[in-house]
Amino acid sequence: MTRGWNAVGLTLLVAASAGIAACAGGGSANGSYAPIPAKRVASSSSPIRHVIIVIQENRSFDNLFATFPGADGATTGEAEAVPVSEQSQCPIYHEETVNLTEGNLAVGDDFGHKYSDLQIDYDNANMDGFDVDPIPAGGGKIDCLHPYQYVNPAQIVPYWDIAEQYVLADHMYQTQGSGSFTAHQDLIAGGTAVTPTESIIDDPSGFPWGCDSPANTTTSLITIYGNYEPGKGPFPCFTQYETLRDRLDAAKISWKYYTEKVIPGKDTAGIWNAFDAISAVRYSAEWGKKVTANDKLIFQDISKGRLPAVSWVTPDALNSDHPQELKGGKDVDYGPSWVASIVNAVGKSKYWKSSAIVILWDDWGGFYDHESPAFFDNQGGLGFRVPMMIVSPYARETSSSQPGYISHTQYETASIVKFVEQNWGLTPLQLPDTRATSIGDAFNFYQTPRSFIVIPSEHSRAFFLQQKPSGLPPDTQ
Repeated sequence: MTRGWNAVGLTLLVAASAGIAACAGGGSANGSYAPIPAKRVASSSSPIRHVIIVIQENRSFDNLFATFPGADGATTGEAEAVPVSEQSQCPIYHEETVNLTEGNLAVGDDFGHKYSDLQIDYDNANMDGFDVDPIPAGGGKIDCLHPYQYVNPAQIVPYWDIAEQYVLADHMYQTQGSGSFTAHQDLIAGGTAVTPTESIIDDPSGFPWGCDSPANTTTSLITIYGNYEPGKGPFPCFTQYETLRDRLDAAKISWKYYTEKVIPGKDTAGIWNAFDAISAVRYSAEWGKKVTANDKLIFQDISKGRLPAVSWVTPDALNSDHPQELKGGKDVDYGPSWVASIVNAVGKSKYWKSSAIVILWDDWGGFYDHESPAFFDNQGGLGFRVPMMIVSPYARETSSSQPGYISHTQYETASIVKFVEQNWGLTPLQLPDTRATSIGDAFNFYQTPRSFIVIPSEHSRAFFLQQKPSGLPPDTQ
């Protein structure tokens, strides 16, 4: 089979992309889709005064919610025939439908999830290349059937509890089909266009990812003509585009980015700090204040009545759901408890009736997903599906007796940025958040605000407040 993008998909015009997005999502190109009556999402009418964006790592939708009732999940997938020369690494099998294996949340496999991996996995819409994608730093080994797995629901009970009570989006796609760096940029900027014809794609060549990178660090580009240019992009300390920070500051709306400490030259959880790559923030008084070096400060700000209007939260490696093998130790993943602790902190606070908590995973992490990208634009997207949940007293309900709701609306990463822009009447930043369907249709502001029910979890807020930063290298892509 010929791997890679369909040639037409690579050269789609922006206008065509927007039109396709609207059709697939059931809404208009400007994201105004509203299947039930809803008040205008703007500062004068929306009850939402606090948006908390909780960003987890590297999971496809099928990996976490393959068997969730009513959702578009799958427990089988398509695999490509393994070349004879490589069959010694893999079980011998021919191209066929294979069963996904039920496995652990804590897993040591870190599969490829760069732009080139997306092309291999996608395989011209066959979605069968996951087994032949090279393993990062694996000496040329291929993945075999390892990406074809889903997590045992008993290990992610808090996630399923949240999905059963609130909104689970099963057609949420990455705005750009790449790894963590661009995904986190998309969540603050809606896109990564650095020139009229070029956007950042993939991760910087050095750690950490941003202004604190080594001097020789480069980035990679995707052009509007479909050309992938690895290592040809600028140093990752950007001045080329604005972020929500610029819009929020101009409107005097508070914000904060809760994250781990950035350590120059080190691959720690600080690499997920999107604002380290924004020069105007990194070298301003906001660094260290509005951009923290301790993600757990969100608990303190909630309890002391200092929660800002817009928050982003990135975790320590052990709390992130990122596949990671602990050398000499046991694989662990405290992600479900970490997320539940944040949700519970907001839910039990004075902020509950004015909040929307958006929980998502930044990229697919190389795990199998059966749905192909909804369309292709000229900025390296859309990518594969990732899970997203929306928690709010105004989260849309299926019925009074069944509060959970599965949204089949086509969203993308920039849909979250668009909702923030709409909620506070801000000007759009880039093409994707102009094109994207807002997550606004996941709310019903006419319903009586629901009471909060605590999400049970193995570890409480106290566990994380006592937890020391692991300092572990969480990401290679």
